[in-house]
Amino acid sequence: MKRILIIEDDQNIAELERDYLQLNGYEVDIVQDGAQGLRMALTGQYNVIIVDLMLPGKDGYQITKEVRDKFEIPVLIVSAKNEDIDKIRGLGYGADDYLTKPFSPAELVARVKSHITRYERLKGKTVASEIINHRGLEINTASHKVFVNGKEVQMTTTEYGLLVFFATNPNIVFSKEHIFETIWGNEYFGDSATVPVHVQKIRKKIERDPSNPEFIETLWGTGYRFNS
Repeated sequence: MKRILIIEDDQNIAELERDYLQLNGYEVDIVQDGAQGLRMALTGQYNVIIVDLMLPGKDGYQITKEVRDKFEIPVLIVSAKNEDIDKIRGLGYGADDYLTKPFSPAELVARVKSHITRYERLKGKTVASEIINHRGLEINTASHKVFVNGKEVQMTTTEYGLLVFFATNPNIVFSKEHIFETIWGNEYFGDSATVPVHVQKIRKKIERDPSNPEFIETLWGTGYRFNS
């Protein structure tokens, strides 16, 4: 059974989330303090972490960052903060998704299911060629490792999956919607910032000058293209 940790100081919201997730077959733990929630998250016993931003002890941004530094499991932020800067910051710290309160519990369950499916698919995904090479960028699909000019760079499961998708489909323009469907799955309800934030994080790891990218090009109003 998949285990989910909810770090949420509003007991009513936390119990509502727990009840819907349990009805869908998940085992759920709730913690209301950020510092305790982080300790529990770092035990490695959970398949998904759902975290609020405004918490006593330690805020959701820091929890997200520290979990992401150690694990690649899906992290979902659920918050009343609905400004784009909050969403971009949360995704930048490594969250896989951002859900704004108030929300439909059914939507939360759908997102959790989608992220678990996506994570398991990307962890086990391979492509026909074991080594993908593009101008100093090397992707070893057998070991899931990425090298830039011979130096290994660390990537999350989502970043790796997105990079492999681009690198195996060079010189083709893909819309953000198509990328959502391919990487996050058909049930994904992605925020408009999700793809741009993940692309920017990849650029910082593989581009000589992320502000003037050579590999992943933005075509404004259209989408993205990987230049081989």
